[in-house]
Formats: sequence, structure tokens, C-alpha cells
Amino acid sequence: MSFHPDAAVSPIAASSVSTVSARAVLFDMDGTLVDSTAIVEQVWGEFAARYGLDIAEILRTSHGVQAGDTVRRFAPAGTDVVALTEELGAMERVRTEGIVALPGAAELLRSLPADAVALVTSADRILADIRMGAAGLAMPATAVTAELVTRGKPHPEGYLRAAELLGVDPADALVFEDAPAGIAAGLAAGIRTVAIGPNTGPLPDGVLHLADYSGVSVTTDVDDSGARRISFRF
Repeated sequence: MSFHPDAAVSPIAASSVSTVSARAVLFDMDGTLVDSTAIVEQVWGEFAARYGLDIAEILRTSHGVQAGDTVRRFAPAGTDVVALTEELGAMERVRTEGIVALPGAAELLRSLPADAVALVTSADRILADIRMGAAGLAMPATAVTAELVTRGKPHPEGYLRAAELLGVDPADALVFEDAPAGIAAGLAAGIRTVAIGPNTGPLPDGVLHLADYSGVSVTTDVDDSGARRISFRF
């Protein structure tokens, strides 16, 4: 699937929404399914302190972005970006205290057909497995992690790859995201996108915003063409 930056995305009108239907569901991880905020802030805080950087600016721009891209942006000239990124990743992998699932996330994942769900995260596979496990969430069979893409969010490559792996057109999928970079990636892929949690930033028109999944219900049926349809009620 190719990247169409001007792809039209059918809007989700927050003022009137009751049900949204899709054939596949794509989730970000950190901040979307898993609350790992404390650990993320610890690790980037130590990075900022080491180099005398503005931690507020790092946190403002790094959420939802691959760690290597953030290191490349903020580390002093001459830094071994690959080595430092690996070091930060190792720090994140051994810190799991306080990781929890967002309210309603476990129930939502259990209610969805397993072959219609994908995880699309800026974390690598090792960290994704650790955090999903720490939060008590089952890893979807389809997962597009950092090492499987050449361009991280906000580029849509990850979401396009996930839709392709699930065998659906992007227009028939639904993305759940919490960060501006991820929301931009979902929309750039031509996928209807729902924003989750408090860190979304200003939202484009047509992006529904939910605090969590506690009020979301799901039904699955078959439409007139014989294709499976997953309906979300918000």
C-alpha cells in the first residue's frame, strides 16, 4: 500500500457519533493500551539530565515517536545515536513498576476478533512484549514494531503495513492512538482515527476523543456482502 498524504479520511463527528463500523482495528501501545507514563518520563528525564537538555521539550515532542528519532534530534553532536538508543532501550526493558492497562482496554481486546486486530507501536518487539505482559494484555498476533518499519510515526508506514497484513483497505480500518505523531500517522494512512487519553494535543476535525475505553462496546456481525463488520458504540 502506498502513502497518500492527501488521502481523504471519513470524519467521525464527535457531536453525533453513536456507532462506527470497521473490518480491522489498529492500536498504538504506550498511552493507548498501556499506561507507561512514569517509566517513559524517568528514562527521558535521565537522558535530559545527562546532557543538560530541556526535559519538558523532549517529552512534548517524543511521545509516540521512535526512541532513535528523539535521540537523533536532541543528543549533542558527535553522539553515537545507535549506542545511546540501545542504552535507553535497555533501561526501559527492566522497568515495569506501575505499568497498567488503560481502563477497559483488556475487555475491549477480548471482545475483538483476534484476526482483525494489530498493534502498531514505536517500541521494538522486546519492549512491546514486556509492556503488554506487565499490563496483563495479550499481544495481538499481528504486531508492527519499530524494527519492522523504515520510517516511524508520524509517517503512516506502520499503519499501512498493519492494514496490509490484516488484508483490509485502510478505509475499512479504525485506529486508536494517543499521541499527536500517531494520530497524524493514522490519518495520513487514510484511516479513521480515535484519540485516547490526555496527551493528544489539538485534534484535527473528525477525530473523536475518548478518555479511555470504559464506555466502549463492541458487536460483530456480517454485512450484506458477507464480510465481517465490527461495530463500536461510543
